[in-house]
Amino acid sequence: MIIKKIFTVLVLLSVFASAQDAREIVKKSDEKVRGKSNISEIKMTLVRPDWTREIGVKSWSKGNKLSMILITSPAKEKGQAFLKRDNELWNWAPSISKMIKIPASMMMQSWMGSDFTNDDLLKESSVIDDYNHKILFSEKIDGTECYKIELTPKSDAAVVWGRIYLWISKADYNQLAAEYYDEDGVLVNRMLATNIREMGGKVIPTKMTMIPADKKGNKTVLEYISLQFDVNMEDDFFSQQNMKNLR
Repeated sequence: MIIKKIFTVLVLLSVFASAQDAREIVKKSDEKVRGKSNISEIKMTLVRPDWTREIGVKSWSKGNKLSMILITSPAKEKGQAFLKRDNELWNWAPSISKMIKIPASMMMQSWMGSDFTNDDLLKESSVIDDYNHKILFSEKIDGTECYKIELTPKSDAAVVWGRIYLWISKADYNQLAAEYYDEDGVLVNRMLATNIREMGGKVIPTKMTMIPADKKGNKTVLEYISLQFDVNMEDDFFSQQNMKNLR
């Protein structure tokens, strides 16, 4: 009986330690590409069987509560801006001079017609705080040894994905791949991260490709043009008023 109790305790401790390790790995990976704050310029390319389209983007973020995105091209969408402040999400549409609040129900919707969702770009949900984490096993991505980590939503979390799998490199905590599943367990999107190089003082993937599972020939490629980490920004920079004046 005593041996059985000791075995049970050891198993529970092992599961708890594994969960803690998995969460820490995801946290390190997330913090590596986020920093305390960052400013980036991005080229987003939408690829479809019959056409391609490029969107220029500039973004600012501070921690995981404040972020702003500005569309810099093409001319038709230029000046459109998006703001996350705590749990509120807003869109400034200069063509109609209107500030639009984005409801949580729209987080699964396509962002600017791409294969990224509003949640992917605006980060309403947190991969650290809103999910439980579990290391499944080790697996190689393009020859790099990675942890494969399963993320399942916490019971009280308002998230868009029913399950996420992340592949995070063991050596340097770069997220090299991800799979996103809906509440019914159906694969929706795959993401691949490539072009690992130094940018902003860190060696990170600089190209992310999102591939929808059910739309053959479709993908969206996000490439960093420039990236600065730990830039001094005041919280009041992230305001509705400032959205209208971004350049």
